Amino acid sequence: MISLDFELHWGVRDKHAAASGYTASLLGAREAIPRMLDLFTEYGISATWATVGFLFAESSEELQLFHPEVRPAYEDTRLDPYAEPVGPDEARDPIHFAPTLIRLIDSAPGQEVATHTYSHFYCLEAGAGEEAFRQDIASAQAIARARGIDLRSIVLPRNQWNPRFKKILSQAGLECYRGNQPGWMYEASSTDTETRLKRLSRLIDAHVPLTDWGGARWRDLTAGAHPRDVPATCFLRSVSQGSGMVNRLRLRRITAGLDRAAREGRLFHLWWHPHNFGSHTTENLCFLRSVLDQYRRLVSEQGMRSLTMLEASRCPAPPVALTKVVSSHE
Repeated sequence: MISLDFELHWGVRDKHAAASGYTASLLGAREAIPRMLDLFTEYGISATWATVGFLFAESSEELQLFHPEVRPAYEDTRLDPYAEPVGPDEARDPIHFAPTLIRLIDSAPGQEVATHTYSHFYCLEAGAGEEAFRQDIASAQAIARARGIDLRSIVLPRNQWNPRFKKILSQAGLECYRGNQPGWMYEASSTDTETRLKRLSRLIDAHVPLTDWGGARWRDLTAGAHPRDVPATCFLRSVSQGSGMVNRLRLRRITAGLDRAAREGRLFHLWWHPHNFGSHTTENLCFLRSVLDQYRRLVSEQGMRSLTMLEASRCPAPPVALTKVVSSHE
């Protein structure tokens, strides 16, 4: 399973100004996304695109129409997305609006458009209130519904899962969310509690095993009420330029997890941001192709299947139920 956090500048605006060196990667995502979709079609990949609600708007005027009345009152004012200056439309501000890309994703075979909240909402930051979150989700659903899209899955920005908000998601009809992968370095954190040690540990874990990348067990996946936790297995990092050894270690780490998940009937959940492929796009797509080549082999040898987050959360058990879901989806 693949999920993507589609956010453009809304996901990094507290770290990178709109006019900064990072903007090239954000603009590059607009080239990378159609190429990723072509690759997904080639390999029969169903993916979930968790999309920030702001990106749906056709114009700044339409964006204002969907803004909620109650908004988060973050103590760290740098996190407030409503203070971000935006241009008039996608043509003149392609890092804050993306309706053409959303239509492209929605029309591609096997792709699920999900939500990354309306405003890139930070659920663990001081000042993130429950009513603000409730209205944020309602705005995300409303602007998506205006495009004919029914949101059923969610990925929380910065993976800030907050159990306090689970009831709000259930009441909104959301059926699943991407939970954090196992390991103390992946536990949900606010900005204040996200330490250098955790970041370094995640970097090491991407290359040599510190945690288990064997994938989620199906009986855990479908247990309990909605929304169900469809946990991440690993993050697909950008290729390291000029370091073939590092890239080979990373690829071996991922493919070993895929192999184990296929053998044991588990769910392997890979995720990244489209803008991670915004620089060195061809090299990153080649790395992804190597991962998908391994997936294709496991389809043939082990009967592995590709599902969206929503399909996985609705699937009671592999492999018979998986085959039925995929067949009806195709």
